[in-house]
Amino acid sequence: MVLEHVNVAAATRAPQQQKTLSIAMIGTRGVPAAYGGFETAIEEVGRRLVDRGHSVTVYTRGAETRQPTYLGMDLVHLPALRQKQLETLSHTGLSAFHAVTHHKPDAAFVFNAANAPFLPILRARGIPIALHMDGLEWKRSKWGARGKAYYRWAEEFGVRQADALIADAPGIADYYDHQFGVPTELIRYGAPILGQMPVEGIRALDLEPRGYHLVVARFEPENHVLEIVEGYRRSNARLPLVVVGSAPYAAEYTQKVREAAGEDPRIRFLGGVYDQPLLDALYAHSYTYVHGHSVGGTNPSLLRAMGAGAPVVAYDVTFNREVLNDNGWFFADPRDVTALLTSVEHDRDRAGQVGIANTERASEVFRWDLVADDYEALAQRLAAGSSAHRVAKDAHRAPLTWSDRSAPVLAHR
Repeated sequence: MVLEHVNVAAATRAPQQQKTLSIAMIGTRGVPAAYGGFETAIEEVGRRLVDRGHSVTVYTRGAETRQPTYLGMDLVHLPALRQKQLETLSHTGLSAFHAVTHHKPDAAFVFNAANAPFLPILRARGIPIALHMDGLEWKRSKWGARGKAYYRWAEEFGVRQADALIADAPGIADYYDHQFGVPTELIRYGAPILGQMPVEGIRALDLEPRGYHLVVARFEPENHVLEIVEGYRRSNARLPLVVVGSAPYAAEYTQKVREAAGEDPRIRFLGGVYDQPLLDALYAHSYTYVHGHSVGGTNPSLLRAMGAGAPVVAYDVTFNREVLNDNGWFFADPRDVTALLTSVEHDRDRAGQVGIANTERASEVFRWDLVADDYEALAQRLAAGSSAHRVAKDAHRAPLTWSDRSAPVLAHR
């Protein structure tokens, strides 16, 4: 079954009388956003939905303060088990129970396919559900065999239970088409357009504008930090490689990355940078941003780099090529990194042109106002009774797995 990936929400952006809705956001750490892409999306979309007159409730865990509202959104603070495999699930279970026992929302957005087991609770209360599927979580190395098996099961269960599935990239939509023959809502993330950024922060780190290559990533194998460091060390690049990130659950991998760097004085590890203005300045003043992420859809770090005008050297997977519109340089192994970083340093004009083109694409395609339009239109349709559940409730995974079909495409285009 072949489905054309059309953003149905985008087709409904024509001005019309909209119903004021009560909307719940479930399954993340919540707001204020201080962690990842889901949280940023909730903050950016939720605040815009509030501005349009809707009531938005965000279920939150781990906030430093227990403020009742944020940017007009109502916050519900609930606990979670502080254990890697159970933190998200425990919090989402409590959130679903709260949603069905308090004021019933007109629509609920549930983030992360892992939270699929709690969809029947919401469905039993008659709450329409859109499930944001994220990327191919079962391919992430941080999960063991049981974790990967759970994610594959939860993914299929979520397909059968949700009224709508949200994919953030065409490649993710292709995956659900191929694996289950079900339609998805293509809703992207937004990119912050940073503009001119101060230089004092990077100079305090002994860095100069357009004077370093930047990596921002959690230290996990699928983010290819090791390959980037190995390739850079072999190169004749003059500009330093600045690596931002850490790995709370991957000490062994972190050690490999450090060993690959050796005593090379050009490679600098900054650890986690949680000062957002400083991190933005690092993006904006980099000579290149080296993006090694290979699992997932539209990556927020890549979008932030594009919005900062950074030229991008990216791992060669379909997701990254699509987001960049093939504008940049692409690598598949350390040898590619070695060659690319050396050659890019000798072509400053080309690097500048790529950075400008990235900002233009980010401002045209990845706009939070358009993302909010799509979420609003989907919520309106869900509240009005639209549902893919009748089509998807009997869906089964295709016999040919996605990894068998697409591994050559996803790994090395």
